[in-house]
Amino acid sequence: MTSNRSDSVFAESVPEFYETYLVPLIFDYYAKDMARRVSSEPVGRVLEIAAGTGAVTRAIVDATEPGVSIVATDLNQAMLDFASSGRPLENVTWQKADALSLPFEAASFDAVVCQFSAMFFPDRPQAYSEALRMLKPGGRFIFSVWDRIEENHFAETVTESLKGLFPNDPPRFLERTPHGYFDLEEVVSDLKIGGFIAIPDIETIESRSKADKPSIPAIAYCQGTPLRNEIENRNGSILGHATDVATAALANRFGEGAVDGKIQGHVLSVRA
Repeated sequence: MTSNRSDSVFAESVPEFYETYLVPLIFDYYAKDMARRVSSEPVGRVLEIAAGTGAVTRAIVDATEPGVSIVATDLNQAMLDFASSGRPLENVTWQKADALSLPFEAASFDAVVCQFSAMFFPDRPQAYSEALRMLKPGGRFIFSVWDRIEENHFAETVTESLKGLFPNDPPRFLERTPHGYFDLEEVVSDLKIGGFIAIPDIETIESRSKADKPSIPAIAYCQGTPLRNEIENRNGSILGHATDVATAALANRFGEGAVDGKIQGHVLSVRA
């Protein structure tokens, strides 16, 4: 299952919806876990790939010593602009960069981190090769990927609901890209192709995705991810209705009030 070019486009109002709805819904818990892993060993300089709106960046700042330098990168300038406009982070440098061709000196970071973004890379072994090139000997590459969509209940429900709205050409962004790179044998193989020799540590982490009402995950996925691009490309005026359809499906499965669904991802750590 391959990703489309538009799967990596986070522009216009998507960053605001992403930060407001999606980050607290599914990313915050894993961001704190990622930061805990980074801070479990002394680090002086950290590179973050595909930082998005800065959820992991902020967590790393909070978990590490004040002197730690963090370079947070993303391919989408709109995401970086939103991230840098928030809470001031003196030890963070925000920089646009392509994960497949990182513009930094080799062996200059103690850790490279990437939360739930490897799935978007058009050439994952090349991205892993670049991460390896950035690391000092013994440094760590820590990254995460979502498990299959069936293990992530809100994403699954939204995807299934939109199949009914677009029966001839259902939007499959969530299934295809965020939840399309869950095979750990494939991930480990890509790491080896990228040049990593060490055996990675792998942990599958289940958590809960919670919201006060079913419209919140519907808005998060339909308007805060590139799923929005797929919906609007099929019908430019149907985004609101699609969000309502997803809301109804979530309410039918999880209830009309506060909703609670399973989320699950894999966290990998491998040394240079």
